[in-house]
Amino acid sequence: MKKPLILIAGPTASGKTKTSVMLAKAIDGEIISADSMQIYQGMDIGTAKIKPEEMEGVPHYMIDEWPADYPCSVAAFKNRVNMYLEQIYAKGKTPILVGGTGFYINAILYDTKFEETEADTTYRTALEEIAKTQGALALHEQLKTVDPKSAEAIHPNNVKRVIRALEYYKDTGMPISEHNEKEKGKREENESPYDYTFFALSMDRATLYERINLRIDQMIEEGLVEEVKSFYDSGIDLDLPSMKAIGYKEFFPYFRGEQSLETCIEKLKQNTRNYAKRQMTWFRNQADPIFVEVDKFGFDANAITHQMLDKIKK
Repeated sequence: MKKPLILIAGPTASGKTKTSVMLAKAIDGEIISADSMQIYQGMDIGTAKIKPEEMEGVPHYMIDEWPADYPCSVAAFKNRVNMYLEQIYAKGKTPILVGGTGFYINAILYDTKFEETEADTTYRTALEEIAKTQGALALHEQLKTVDPKSAEAIHPNNVKRVIRALEYYKDTGMPISEHNEKEKGKREENESPYDYTFFALSMDRATLYERINLRIDQMIEEGLVEEVKSFYDSGIDLDLPSMKAIGYKEFFPYFRGEQSLETCIEKLKQNTRNYAKRQMTWFRNQADPIFVEVDKFGFDANAITHQMLDKIKK
């Protein structure tokens, strides 16, 4: 018999935090963050990490799990989540997965097998060096020779994904595109080890963009620039996954004296809006999400929670 799992997904500024806490209290559940950046310690404002007082006594997992200089892979993320899922089930409670990052959510929801081997940092470093000295296109050409499908799907400037695809081929002898096709087939067949209910929070796009802009203005007031500066001044490797996060990478040109603060803030707003658009596209392509138009409820977390409870009962 499959175990129950509730998923609440939605773009930034859609009200996931408050709604998930209210739902957890209503069903005696516990919350697991599926955000790939909230796992890093010290990255609080930029990731909109929930504050202790906002948890209202509800246990939260996958927050502040690793230092920011630890490059956590999706496989390591999934393994840690699975451990917490078992702990929650052992208590007789229902886990609520809240996110976040689509690739990470799918890895958990469909029990993705990564077939990871021991990380070859020498190979990764060599690929990174090629990108720096010969350019991203040279690296992309390498991918074309071993995995044309991935090369077609991945933009040459997305060096991180190109390297990941090349590493996967080296480690397994299989193109990552072939692996992804298998996983896509599982999703299309709705093969999940869980009896899950998937809520996707959505709203009018103009309203979403306005809320994003206001959210970022609030983050600036709360000290986002100072938070990012503390990492920059520490000498942390800016090529780490944590430092590629939206909300952090945008400010590095300001610290180097290359751009004004106002320009960097506008870039952050634009990148966040673009990411939210990609998130909404991901939701529409998932297996039977229950869309909850949060703006039609006036962003009232209580009303949204009752709507979810009605769907869960049915």
